[in-house]
Amino acid sequence: MNRPEREAAARQIMERVPSPPVPPDLHAEVVRRGGRMLRRRTAVRRLLWLVLLAGAVAFTVWAVTARPWVEPPSQTTPPLTGW
Repeated sequence: MNRPEREAAARQIMERVPSPPVPPDLHAEVVRRGGRMLRRRTAVRRLLWLVLLAGAVAFTVWAVTARPWVEPPSQTTPPLTGW
């Protein structure tokens, strides 16, 4: 499709009968739904940050109490010699 054909096709599209008018209350409905979506997204984001923070606190408490980096005590006693 060369340039004159594209221009003719674009003119045909623009000269068509316009689409039906937009309902007057559509804008208010869209704004209401958009606000609700933003509030929901913000609440989910805050909840995820709270869960992440709770996980970090739980891990820290576990690490401080369990001390996994310390070698566990020996379960056997060394032989007693030289008595």
